Amino acid sequence: MFALVDVNNMYCSVERVFNPRLDGRPLVVLSSNDGACIARSNEAKELGVQMAQPWFQVRHLQKSHGLVALSANFELYSDMSARMMAIASRYSPNVVPYSIDEAFIDFSGIPGDLTATSRHLRATVLQELGLPTSVGLAPTKTLAKLANHIAKTCDRKPGHYPTEQSRRLAQVCNTAELSAAELETLMAATDVGDVWGVGRKIAAQLNAGGVRSVLDLVSADVATLRRQFSVVFEKTVLELRGTPCMGVEEAPAAKQQILVSRSFGKAVTHLDGIVEAVSEFASRASEKLRLQGSVAGAIQVFIRTSPFRENERQYSPSVTVPVRPTADSRKIVSAACEAARSMFRPGFNYAKAGVMLVDLQQAESLGDQSELDLFGSGEPEASEGPDRSALMQAMDTLNRRFGRGAVRIGSTTAAKANDAGATSWAVRQDRRTPRYTTRWNEMPVVRG
Repeated sequence: MFALVDVNNMYCSVERVFNPRLDGRPLVVLSSNDGACIARSNEAKELGVQMAQPWFQVRHLQKSHGLVALSANFELYSDMSARMMAIASRYSPNVVPYSIDEAFIDFSGIPGDLTATSRHLRATVLQELGLPTSVGLAPTKTLAKLANHIAKTCDRKPGHYPTEQSRRLAQVCNTAELSAAELETLMAATDVGDVWGVGRKIAAQLNAGGVRSVLDLVSADVATLRRQFSVVFEKTVLELRGTPCMGVEEAPAAKQQILVSRSFGKAVTHLDGIVEAVSEFASRASEKLRLQGSVAGAIQVFIRTSPFRENERQYSPSVTVPVRPTADSRKIVSAACEAARSMFRPGFNYAKAGVMLVDLQQAESLGDQSELDLFGSGEPEASEGPDRSALMQAMDTLNRRFGRGAVRIGSTTAAKANDAGATSWAVRQDRRTPRYTTRWNEMPVVRG
């Protein structure tokens, strides 16, 4: 039996934990540079605010309907996510995070009433973190995802689902406790576009073929769906029918490439600003690389002007630098900065930069592969030895303990721990709340 636990409107819910005055008010969280709405409270959704809608299109709702907008506080959200995952791990030894706000739990071999266990999990997260969650339980991951959707939305859609079921299944939906007729009723009331893995394009194609509800999809001919779409989509349908096709992986698959890029808060015109930004992005990418136990064989760096500023000169170069497979931040940052220097041309208003690590391999698969320096002494060039690995591990440990940027490569001078003196490339976050749980100087203060 699988369970999917999901924090309801996580970004907004986290903000409300530390500012209860936001409860009941329409709230949105904005993307980098405060450009678009990437999270919406239920109240904001009722106002018609759409996901990814540009902020300038809805900012008038501040005055007319009291809409509150906050800058994304990813450091806070990530920490609260880790705390939620830790609580979930108390209920099963096999918990796999699926995203920042949800995780699959394998309840195989867990005795007792799993619905009661899930309600206890939900109550614990609410008590210890203040975060509301929903839980869906089913014999397959896709069906658990659907059950979670029902648990999250059934009490917010009056008349959409049967009233008796809505009351019983709100926040925790266990398909094992439903009769075949009850499950069919719920599937008939759920749009096919709400199925995990069914995007807008596939949903439109299914609707054109008369498949509009989840029940329509489950009743369709699997062989026909496989020919029209893919074997993967066939597995989705089989999982909805209760046939397991996916297990809970012990760890997510390692990424084949790692990209860190940002649009600048305002245009950057000097080389120093570009180098600082690229240094920061390369350093963050290196941390992610080590986290998944990989090394990179090449580094791609790009800088860009804004294509939306048509009256300005345009320039968007990109350079890929091959390197000896490494996860050493110093090597990666150094190579990325040299690439940035080679590309930089004065006279342009740069709007974005990025660093992508490619040709990734698992570190343990390389073994000792020191290579000869063909133009040097003939001795093997020193590879990443224990000293460098230990240094990187120490840096990562200190940054996890004291917050990102506590220890950093010297060229990444812009993003100070207290944000003082940040240069113009830094992302604009005019509405960001304090990082309450990860910065000593931003901890909430309770006054009696």
